Amino acid sequence: MQAFLIEYGNLLLRWLHVIAAIAWIGESIYFVMLDNSLHAPRGEHSKKLGVFGEMWAVHGGGFYHNQKYLTNPAELPDDLHWSFWKAYTTWLSGFALFSIMYLMKPAFYLVNPNSPWEWAAAMSGSQASLLAVAFLLVGYFLYSQLCQRISPTMERDGLLSVAVGVMMVVVAWLTVQIFPGRAAFLITGALMATCMSANVFFWIIPGQRRMVAALKAGKAPNPLDGKLGKQRSVHNTYFTLPVVFLMLSNHYSFTYTSPYAWIIMSLFIFAGAVIRQYFVLRHMGKNQIAYPVVGIVLLVIIGWLAAPAPRPAPAASASSTAASGEHAGSAAALANTAGSAATGAAAAGQSKDMSLNQVKKIIGARCVECHSATPTFAGIAAAPAGISLDTDAEIALHEDQIKQVVASQYMPLGNITKMTEEERAAIAAWGVR
Repeated sequence: MQAFLIEYGNLLLRWLHVIAAIAWIGESIYFVMLDNSLHAPRGEHSKKLGVFGEMWAVHGGGFYHNQKYLTNPAELPDDLHWSFWKAYTTWLSGFALFSIMYLMKPAFYLVNPNSPWEWAAAMSGSQASLLAVAFLLVGYFLYSQLCQRISPTMERDGLLSVAVGVMMVVVAWLTVQIFPGRAAFLITGALMATCMSANVFFWIIPGQRRMVAALKAGKAPNPLDGKLGKQRSVHNTYFTLPVVFLMLSNHYSFTYTSPYAWIIMSLFIFAGAVIRQYFVLRHMGKNQIAYPVVGIVLLVIIGWLAAPAPRPAPAASASSTAASGEHAGSAAALANTAGSAATGAAAAGQSKDMSLNQVKKIIGARCVECHSATPTFAGIAAAPAGISLDTDAEIALHEDQIKQVVASQYMPLGNITKMTEEERAAIAAWGVR
């Protein structure tokens, strides 16, 4: 019952996280669209009031007239709408999920015994947890320093974008070297999400509050507050699609178990950014088809990198090879050929059965504690990812996935069930005849 309650709580927390993320991302995308769809005010009255841009829209049977003021609206109502709680709720619920799933079981999810770096492979669970949290904190600090030092007044935002892109590639490479693949993808996504939420908390909202306070005091707001808020908001919109992918990647092991995992992660980040750029430009009335084309090309490259290596062709049995070389001109030779083929088929079938039986024993000893309709591993209430391996049919259904995650040593997680190299070799040879 305790495992079920933990799992149910995890479900509700994940639901909250998704709801908050949808609300935050939806509102963010809407305001980016609005900002980029504005036209100069047409009426003289609007111009006199200081309207910077406006947009007319129709939705849900009604008509809307949006107007934007830079820093000097004619009036400022008390019921001003603020956008920040969705961002904070998304990050807080996401970090709570990360804590429950990863930080509370670091030896299981965060320690990578197969790391190419000895110190990383030898880390304790608590050390891995601290390092994972440090990635979020130090990563945001470095990102913020790049923003402040390279383009403090938004005059070199192009160069800043390149620097942030390079930083994310380095983060992708580092996390894959240090942590297990699934955790590496999640930590990289969590770092980007941390930057997004921190942008709201430390830059966008404080700047807006200073602007509102100045207006209410009858003073001219500092235009830099608006510019810096816009800068961080623009960064958030380009982070959005990569973060969504990285949060979903744990369902697709072929991405993070690939030997090219850090390259795949980096390409997904760039693919998401260029696809988002296409929609940003569409809001401005520009149909730059080159951006989605680049995104699609990157996705094709990812598919090529992540694709499993082709299986060896089944080798012909010695008996069938000999039979194929015999003269088939007599009834006796035909009988020999048929008999030899039958013998070869029987031998192949017996070999396959033996291979399957061996794999079933390995899976029964190393995998079904978790991957079962009734898991027996402490704290597991249901089969992870819904993959049960109790029956021959279920094992056969997931054959390719089993081979991939076992060969990459991603599974069993942290090799908690002590799968041997001989057992991994047996699974790799399963069905290859």
